[in-house]
Amino acid sequence: MLARGLPSLGRPFIRHTHRAVAPTRTMASGGKMALIDVNVSNNGARVRWVKYKKGLEDVEIQPPKILGGLKTPEYLAKNPQGKMPLLLLPDGGAIPESEVIVQYLCDKFSSKGPKLHAATPEARAVGNTVTRFLDVYINPIQSCMYQKMDSAEERAKQIGQIAAQMDAIEFAIKDTASPFITGSEITTADGALFPTIVFMQFILPRFFGWKDIFANRPKLADWWIAVQKDPEASKVIAELREGLEGWDNNNRWQDQGIIEQVTQNPQLKWAY
Repeated sequence: MLARGLPSLGRPFIRHTHRAVAPTRTMASGGKMALIDVNVSNNGARVRWVKYKKGLEDVEIQPPKILGGLKTPEYLAKNPQGKMPLLLLPDGGAIPESEVIVQYLCDKFSSKGPKLHAATPEARAVGNTVTRFLDVYINPIQSCMYQKMDSAEERAKQIGQIAAQMDAIEFAIKDTASPFITGSEITTADGALFPTIVFMQFILPRFFGWKDIFANRPKLADWWIAVQKDPEASKVIAELREGLEGWDNNNRWQDQGIIEQVTQNPQLKWAY
């Protein structure tokens, strides 16, 4: 029996609010959903990939400004974490967290487009393991690649942790004969992982001196070749790279003090 006040674990967290939000014609309406996201979001990218893969015209991509921005009362009324992505539902509800949104869309539109789930429980367990490694061990520290940090030592430590988790994901991929994480068909596990790999491939060689993020990771290297051939993944990869190029053109790594930290601390290990 669930304790009083705790939500059922069998249903996705869907936040409804009675707080007044200024109406806008860009918000979810007319039976359509609005995905709050931007092109440089690697977490939102996995949701965009599902939208493209399933051809979900009922899901419109909108920027956070339609709710005033991530930290406004209007946005926090929908998601108290103040983060993207966020899926706005036509009934006024909202679903946060990228993987929750992905699985909701796959359930909601299970009869439309590819299933995006592995065929067997064992294969699904592999996919869930990779997604779990990504969401629990990499995503919480990924900002060490692109945000200001006071401690160079802590940044270098987290860069090393990212390298270790890439090795863990390499280990978790069991089937070396199949192109994708769980087998011959692309699934949400691939969709979760590849956007973060785009970040790593763009940032780690350019600003931290890595020669090849796939070095000594042959399964990930083969997987990356296969993923780029998926048309919808290729579209999302281009969106992410455009966003990252925009960051670079605006001198993000200089302004965040990252280039200075790396160059002034050669005694720390930055490249793997």
